[in-house]
Amino acid sequence: MDIRVVAGDITARPAAAIIVNLFEGVASPGGAAGAVDSALGGAIAALIADGETKGKLGEVTLLHTLGKMAPARVVVVGLGKQEKFGADAVRTAMAAACRHLRGISVERIATIVHGAGVGGLDARQAAEAVTEGALLGLYRFDKYKTSDAATRKEIKEIEIVEADAAKIGEIEAGVTHGRMLAEATVFARDMINEPGNVMTPTRMAERALEVSREASLGLDVIERPRMKELGMGAFLGVAQGSVEPPKLIVLKYTGDPENPTNNLGLLGKGITFDSGGISIKPSENMGDMKGDMAGGAAVISAMKVIGRLKPRINVYAIVPATENMPGGRAQRPGDIVKTMNGKTIEIDNTDAEGRLVLADAMAYARSLGIERIVDVATLTGAMIIGLGKVCTGVFGNNQQLIDSVLEAGKQTGERMWQLPMFDDYKDQYKSEWADIKNTGGRPAGSITGAHIIGEFAAGAAWAHLDIAGTSMADGVTGTNVKGATGVMVRSLAQLAVNLGRS
Repeated sequence: MDIRVVAGDITARPAAAIIVNLFEGVASPGGAAGAVDSALGGAIAALIADGETKGKLGEVTLLHTLGKMAPARVVVVGLGKQEKFGADAVRTAMAAACRHLRGISVERIATIVHGAGVGGLDARQAAEAVTEGALLGLYRFDKYKTSDAATRKEIKEIEIVEADAAKIGEIEAGVTHGRMLAEATVFARDMINEPGNVMTPTRMAERALEVSREASLGLDVIERPRMKELGMGAFLGVAQGSVEPPKLIVLKYTGDPENPTNNLGLLGKGITFDSGGISIKPSENMGDMKGDMAGGAAVISAMKVIGRLKPRINVYAIVPATENMPGGRAQRPGDIVKTMNGKTIEIDNTDAEGRLVLADAMAYARSLGIERIVDVATLTGAMIIGLGKVCTGVFGNNQQLIDSVLEAGKQTGERMWQLPMFDDYKDQYKSEWADIKNTGGRPAGSITGAHIIGEFAAGAAWAHLDIAGTSMADGVTGTNVKGATGVMVRSLAQLAVNLGRS
């Protein structure tokens, strides 16, 4: 899609449709919407008076101009309540408007920079949100559908129209940044939405190679023989039931070569299909387990952005990628494995495999001297029970790092919520036969799962993001459509940028 910024009057653009906005509760439209209302003889004000247009967030009202203006159609999109307004409302509104226009086969549209007026956002921030909203909201994954490929319509061009020519440069910078973030998120969505027979550990490594070449990053892919040499018994235990070879994918960005300890490790769970192993999952909806590598996809995709933005920090992305399958060689409940750092784990449930692969990934990160670690994982179904699909759970051992993660989420609009990590929870995963078990039972399952990963932090500042509820959308909500969301790509990139400034 071509997105360009032009100076001019939105009401005079010869587009198939233009997009203006309205806050909830406004009785008389102002700004661009007011100009359109005047040109159309008070049509928008009449719809507000009739209660047909309320300005609720994401509400779309379509008007035909019937020759009274240069554009053929006008979309009035709701921005919601002004007191709750922010950049995420712009993303939601733009996504809704673009999806509506695509649905009626409009290919070329023009829009104002929503939120840059009375909304209080600066022009760059608003333009970034407009761009993200359009690109993420219009995403769809239908590469395997052949029936409608020839007739499918897409929006090909968006003009962002600004009346003040002095703001054009700032808006263009926002568009560039927003496109970069959105395209990286789409890259992650595409990886996650691929079926398990396509997005294997080998294919994940190939996608990482694409990123390394594009962003000039270092890449190391550790194969099974070297994993054995390193003593990664927990990772290899999960992998042994699958015919697909496991891969430990390591991407490296060097932004502060003179200060190697100024570093950040982004670890992503990369289970490309999770059957549960011998502790097999119910068959219903098991196909969704192709998305159990969403954490790995997020950290690989975040490196696309980090490599382009070049923050002053050294960043590693580490992805333990494998399938979890119930083959003849699969590990059993009751097995005991030894991790890279020597700690032993009793396998209480083979479906609690994410913490096992991340245990060895954490130990490997520490062997590289990484001092700050953030892991991202679709770790626990308990996270969905606790927080639903609204926000990501945050855990960790270092409040300063956790606060940095939460701040990055606020900046990108990716919601997060911190949960407690009292030591009392550790009693739940004590083992009679090994150092620890890989589960702590049903109570506080997300917390005990996080604690088990934290056992391998070995003095590093560490934060854990459980994206089990936020990695997949059940339908259209804001900038998300059904399927993978690509959550945490933008926040992880923002985190690296923020830490690079400190």
